[in-house]
Amino acid sequence: MKKVKALLPNEVYRFCDLSRHGFRTTEEIGTCEEFIGQQRAVGAIKFGLGMEHRGYNLYLAGPLGVGKTSAIKTILSKIAKDKPTPPDWCYVYNFSNPNEPKAIGFPTGLGKVFKKDMEGLLEMLKINTPKAFESKEYEEEKQRVMNESQRQKGLIFDELQKKASDEGMQIQFTPTGIITIPLFNGKPITQEDYNKLDEFNKEDIRKRKVKIDAEVAEVFKKVRKLEKETMDKVKELEKKVALFVVRDLVEGIREKYNTYPDVIDYLDMMQKHILENIDNFLQDKGGEGGQPMPFMPPQQKPTFTEYQVNVFIDNSNSEGAPVIFETHPTYPNLFGSVEREVRFGVLFTDFTMIRPGSIAKANGGYLVVEAIDVLKYPFVWDSLKKVIENEELRIEDVYQQYGIMGTVGLRPEPIKLNIKVVITGNPSIYQLLYAYDEDFRKLFKVKADFDSVVDRTDDLLLKYACYVKSTCVKDNLKQFDVSGVEALIEHCSRLAGDQNKLSVQFGAVAKIIREADYWAGIDNNSSYVRREHVERAIEEKIYRSNMIEEKIQEAIEDGIILVDAEGEVTGQINGLAVYNFGDYAFGKPSRITCETFMGMEGVVNIERKARLSGSIHDKGVLILSGYLGAKYAQNKPLSLSASLGFEQSYQMIDGDSASAAELIALISSLSGVPIKQSFAITGSVNQKGQIQPIGGANEKIEGFYYVCKAKGLTGEQGVIIPHQNVRHLMLKREVVEAIREEKFHIYPVETIDEAIEILTGMESGERGRNGEFKEGTVNYLVDKQLKEFTEEFKKLTRHKAGKTGENEEGEE
Repeated sequence: MKKVKALLPNEVYRFCDLSRHGFRTTEEIGTCEEFIGQQRAVGAIKFGLGMEHRGYNLYLAGPLGVGKTSAIKTILSKIAKDKPTPPDWCYVYNFSNPNEPKAIGFPTGLGKVFKKDMEGLLEMLKINTPKAFESKEYEEEKQRVMNESQRQKGLIFDELQKKASDEGMQIQFTPTGIITIPLFNGKPITQEDYNKLDEFNKEDIRKRKVKIDAEVAEVFKKVRKLEKETMDKVKELEKKVALFVVRDLVEGIREKYNTYPDVIDYLDMMQKHILENIDNFLQDKGGEGGQPMPFMPPQQKPTFTEYQVNVFIDNSNSEGAPVIFETHPTYPNLFGSVEREVRFGVLFTDFTMIRPGSIAKANGGYLVVEAIDVLKYPFVWDSLKKVIENEELRIEDVYQQYGIMGTVGLRPEPIKLNIKVVITGNPSIYQLLYAYDEDFRKLFKVKADFDSVVDRTDDLLLKYACYVKSTCVKDNLKQFDVSGVEALIEHCSRLAGDQNKLSVQFGAVAKIIREADYWAGIDNNSSYVRREHVERAIEEKIYRSNMIEEKIQEAIEDGIILVDAEGEVTGQINGLAVYNFGDYAFGKPSRITCETFMGMEGVVNIERKARLSGSIHDKGVLILSGYLGAKYAQNKPLSLSASLGFEQSYQMIDGDSASAAELIALISSLSGVPIKQSFAITGSVNQKGQIQPIGGANEKIEGFYYVCKAKGLTGEQGVIIPHQNVRHLMLKREVVEAIREEKFHIYPVETIDEAIEILTGMESGERGRNGEFKEGTVNYLVDKQLKEFTEEFKKLTRHKAGKTGENEEGEE
């Protein structure tokens, strides 16, 4: 078997050299105008924005910080300016049904012009109408009508007086009505004199009074009819005068907007309403009604709200299609609302209080929202899908929409929509929506996938330097010298977890750029951000978050958490795990032990028995049984019980990266060959004994290095990793220096046998032609022990079977 060599310093860290690009500081290069490494996503965005068919809305999928929002903002700013500016929208009073305001669309900029025209019309009506009713012609005609009415009333009353006189009755007019007084001997009779009369005269007076009272009632009917006819004539006169004023004013606006049928219909209805309510424009008729009742609101003067115009959407100052980024997509913010105000303890609203939301503002353009925000606010997601599918926007109370509240409110006329919706979010939300929401598949047919890493090529290195320049210019930071850019690029490879890749999570990268600028500012001797400033920014960021790591290291140093970094122990090995706290991840070595003995239980996972093991870890342990059977049980059964466990583990364990360590501890226990505690190992293993790659290689190596450093570096310590993980190594400078000085070592292995030889110092051994392992090797000792277990188990089984037979004969 080949001898595994320790990795060299340049294999555990890939340095960046920008000397071939010929710049000393970022001042000497241009800014970045493109999206680094996102060709797939940019192509999908341009395709989705270019598709004019229904359902081609976009979902931008990618982890946080990869530039989804920046990309769509930049692309939309270029596309939108060449698109036509959408129309204006106005809400006006619905004279037929006030609870359903009418929506009228106007060409761009004409909405507020219409509003201004209507305001001018209203002001002219307020001025000209009273003047018309104060004219001499109107007063004379009105007076003629009133005089004729009075003349006819006089004739009616004269006739009544004559009839009363003929019947010996007297008519007396009072403020409360008409009183009939009987006459006796030509004189009015009092009640006292009436009582003294005989019955014949009394009856005569009663008959005359009844007859005249009937005549009075008939007169009242004639007078009321006459008054009604007079009022009708006055109203008709007022209507003629008002029509003369209103028609001329409205006609001017009608001619201006004669190509807009909705406006013409509105003006016709408005003119009719004005003529029916002309008294509102006559100042001398306003404010009648006396003093208001206590605790009652005073009578309001006419506000003429019904003739106002609510410019709902005004695009007069816009150029091209609108682009709206809604960062707080609550239901009112997104769909609009009908506001209310309190008047004398009562909620009041009208069509002038209809307010647009982001969808209305983005009509004719583009709306961008975050997936998590749209989904977390009640009713928003379902309503958004309805709006997109129906291509119209209804502005109504959310409780009315879902039938929760039955009170009557405004239901504005829907507005036709032409909008492209762009949702940004992580891939998991996209997968959930695509799997469980059928509407999502129909409405969001374009997915733009943003990658988090790109290949580390020479061309891309220069683009990264340009990105650094762009960030410095945008945020007014110090420019970087070439060493600072190199350090930042090396850090990006660390973030990507691959020497041949670079992270494009520019949110995290920009954070380091700003923090490096801060430390460069503290360094008064530096005009540029250099390597040491970038490295300090990274170190300080770690220091702000690694308190738990330091506490664990302290516990290991004090012997509270048991981890050995020297010596040899049978059935005991150092495994490696990663703790991730979101903003910071670090590695921690864990002691794994194994005890083997004769039995039939196979490999027992203590964590699983204690319900502290995840399914992936369980699978990794089960694979060990497959390896043992394939390696050692081709010619005999396995009569083995083995107990595997993580010592001092008090929480859930998952993942299979410790399966190689568990297998070697198991082999050590079976063979009796001790394991060097100066090593730790990470890697999963398959049933063929091949070592498989794992995640978090950098953090795991550094975690064990710090333990060895605390206990004293001997030059014999190191970590064994899968050979596939070599490309993922971007270790901290301190660890690289220790490797350079041969105080610490990294060994990449391909098989479990290679790892065994490093950890035990013995040959692992392979089967010869005779089917036996070479004597004196680890595998030979394991196979020997398993044979002994099998023989002993057979003896015990035969002995037990013999005893059982003797007991049966004795019973007979």
